[in-house]
Amino acid sequence: MTNEERKAALEAIIYAADEPATIEQLAAALGEDKIIVQTSLDELVASYATEERGVEIRAVAGGYKMYTKPQHHDVVRRFIKSLRPPLRLSMPALETLAVIAYKQPVTGPEISEIRGVNSSGVIATLLDKRLITTAGRKEVMGRPILYKSSKEFLMRFGLSDLQELPSLKEFEALAREALGSDVGIAPTTEEAMLAEPTADTLENLTSAQSPTSGHSSTPLDSSNPLTADLADNDQLVPTEFAAPGAGASGADIAPGSSASPSDDQFLREREVESTAEGMPSGELDEEPPKADSASAGE
Repeated sequence: MTNEERKAALEAIIYAADEPATIEQLAAALGEDKIIVQTSLDELVASYATEERGVEIRAVAGGYKMYTKPQHHDVVRRFIKSLRPPLRLSMPALETLAVIAYKQPVTGPEISEIRGVNSSGVIATLLDKRLITTAGRKEVMGRPILYKSSKEFLMRFGLSDLQELPSLKEFEALAREALGSDVGIAPTTEEAMLAEPTADTLENLTSAQSPTSGHSSTPLDSSNPLTADLADNDQLVPTEFAAPGAGASGADIAPGSSASPSDDQFLREREVESTAEGMPSGELDEEPPKADSASAGE
């Protein structure tokens, strides 16, 4: 294969590839040594750098990919906008992406702490757009998930690696250019709601999750036939249904407590009924045996 044929083949591969093509992939596809392929590739990159070319080949994310040249971005942007809506990032998403890009790997709670609001909804949006990815778990209590920027992030922003990240002041301008937006980046209503939970919401959630809200509980008294079966299962019942004479700790109810005589009478009647239910039916109908006449005479 001549050098010109090699450059033409490299051009075709890079044009057709969706992802940046690495030198290893290019050499394997051509079946030639990496050094020879790299030499031809450098010449191809240089030829695309001339002014008469509208596209260029950049080294990004560890490989090579074709991009339109910056001086033609306005024309290309207008054309792309006529075909489909541009990919946008809201302000919360842009802030979160900046935190991840400059602090990675970073956990969700750390992102929320830096931004001052809950960022879980925005993180989900960035994951859906493939701008970030997971990076394992942090070895601390709870083992939260770590997040980092993705190869898609490098491709979108035209970066070879993270060392080329601009200053924070330049990041928003770079983001606008990469996302094809010249209108300003505004938060969506949905993401704003996800990013800023209200205090009332948190309070309601806390009370709903409280295991003791609504009533107190007390251990079951296994000596009471009404609760003996449940006591074997280590269950708890509300205090108002506990055995008579037992308080929250199983001690006798003090005078003036909530237990009433009617409650005691009701429970005693239920104990009699439950005892009767456990006896053979004939025993309830039989009268007590009468004493014989001899005994009666005595």
